[in-house]
Amino acid sequence: MTSKELGRIGEAMATKYLREKSYTIHVSNYIYDHAEVDIVAEENGMLVFVEVKTRMSAYLSDPSLLISRKKQKQIIKVADNYAREFHPGKESRFDVILIITNDKYTSLEHIVDAFYPMV
Repeated sequence: MTSKELGRIGEAMATKYLREKSYTIHVSNYIYDHAEVDIVAEENGMLVFVEVKTRMSAYLSDPSLLISRKKQKQIIKVADNYAREFHPGKESRFDVILIITNDKYTSLEHIVDAFYPMV
């Protein structure tokens, strides 16, 4: 399985999980200026920008190691554009969903407020 295929599987699992938790999914794979947010959702009136990380092993599964400052800045830039264009003035946050899936087991960890925009 390629990393792209694994990523698609993880994003589908994350979307299903969020829907089961009563999140409204606005869009998947929103792209702005060559950067992307995996899932844009809403929970209780708050926009939630979700980065999904899918791995086949728990090795290096610490989210702080998986999402560099550079990647966080890209996600924040895309989120800012999306919010200004479609939901101006709405509060938002940045979550990470970490999925480990292989032949033996699948686990999903949802980290709410995983990182914050730097001022």
